[in-house]
Amino acid sequence: MSEADADAEAGGTPGREVWIEKYRPQRLADVAGHEDTVSRLESYIERNDLPHLLFAGPAGVGKTTCAVAIAREIYGDDWRTNFLELNASDERGIDVVRDRIKNFARSSFGGYDYRVIFLDEADSLTDDAQSALRRTMEQFSDNTRFVLSCNYSSKIIDPIQSRCAVFRFSPLADEAVETQVREIAAAEGIEVTDDGVDALVYAADGDMRRAINSLQAAATTGETVDEDAVYTITATARPEEIRTMVDDALDGDFSKARATLDALLTETGMAGGDVIDQIHRSVWEVGLSDREAVRLMERIGEADYRISEGANEQVQLEALLASLALDSSAAE
Repeated sequence: MSEADADAEAGGTPGREVWIEKYRPQRLADVAGHEDTVSRLESYIERNDLPHLLFAGPAGVGKTTCAVAIAREIYGDDWRTNFLELNASDERGIDVVRDRIKNFARSSFGGYDYRVIFLDEADSLTDDAQSALRRTMEQFSDNTRFVLSCNYSSKIIDPIQSRCAVFRFSPLADEAVETQVREIAAAEGIEVTDDGVDALVYAADGDMRRAINSLQAAATTGETVDEDAVYTITATARPEEIRTMVDDALDGDFSKARATLDALLTETGMAGGDVIDQIHRSVWEVGLSDREAVRLMERIGEADYRISEGANEQVQLEALLASLALDSSAAE
């Protein structure tokens, strides 16, 4: 696909497009980081034997891209008229299943054996809506294929899961994210330093959409995208800051660890949940013994649960650091 075509499809003017749409893969073969999944999907298309599909995995790893690419490869230029995309988080009631999906499934069309209905964030559907969807999948199985996308397959009722071929999308490997970032930077004529690429990969944490958005945002701050620009734009702490904070707590220096935490929350503007995530990612990089790592993981889990239940983020994070400092003092 030419850059001009991508520009037109994104609906923007050159240099002002949203890059996640401009560089969205148009074919399954172009989807990065999921070679086994892509190979299986391509075999379905080659045999003209597409089952109902369930894509499960975190955000930004290619679920929607694969669904649209399937439609493009099956229908070619007619894909828009034979592909219905719905977001279940916006339209999660039983009426959506009964009305929009059924009307699309019933409508007449020519030249193809079936149409494709893509239901994004299907785990947001109520149980009643999922039960209605199960019946609809049975009723229109002759001329309709469903592709469901969700973050957690456990929230999809078993009767629907058993009717689908399940594909689990894992977070993208760092190498796949790095390759894509470098290709986009080269296409846009942006200079990205090696440490800038490393920072983008770290901040993305397997989310390609976040990596591309961060690259586009950082590219507006200057001629060169380096790690300073990336960490500022993404409000992400440097890995060494997190490690130093944990080390200080483990060494019993609670005041110093608390000062670092306060800077992350107030100056960097990080959310408590993000700090927890970064501490969790750093557990095995701090050089702890197995016993210390297990103790830290226990504290992280407790703080994460309390924050998710609505507790004060700063209080819980300080309590986490304090417990590490107390454990250190007790060990001495």
